[in-house]
Amino acid sequence: NGVNKCISPDSTEYINSLGLEKDRYILAVGRFVEEKGFDKLIKAFLKLNLPNYKLAIAGDADNETAFSLSLKELAHKNGVVLTGMIKGNKLAELYSNAALFALPSSHEGLPFTLLEAMSYGRKIVVSDIPANKVVNLPEQCYYHLNDENSLIEALRRQVEDSQPPIYNLQPYNWDYIAQQTLDVYKQV
Repeated sequence: NGVNKCISPDSTEYINSLGLEKDRYILAVGRFVEEKGFDKLIKAFLKLNLPNYKLAIAGDADNETAFSLSLKELAHKNGVVLTGMIKGNKLAELYSNAALFALPSSHEGLPFTLLEAMSYGRKIVVSDIPANKVVNLPEQCYYHLNDENSLIEALRRQVEDSQPPIYNLQPYNWDYIAQQTLDVYKQV
């Protein structure tokens, strides 16, 4: 997977229509399947008790399941903003204005949503699974999988941290990836 540095849109019209404010929400993006851990994120967010923040989850289920329906019910009962499947400018606006991005997955390939969040310069909290660790984020970005207290503390730490994050996106730059692929072809 790769991603280029993204340019943040100037608009906040879409996030405002959702009742969100710039730098006052935690964003998660993905399919509504159990391995994404969005139910655990909601429960941790509620215990975090950040009165001036909201949780927004962009995505939906490909096909409704008992899990996706229970996730939606949990979200609605607790004031979590569900956007449904979105892309383009709306998704760019969500990434650009989030206080931080969270990915509490139990297993992944190299997550494109994580690379997108990095490309928008968002603070990040992700589980410490191998696919997330390979990106080599600063240690404060990781929490211990299946440890709710670790997730809560990682979210709190990142929300309270005033330093802007710095990520190395070079290994995920499409031009760099294309050159690596071309080099392989030349060697063959």
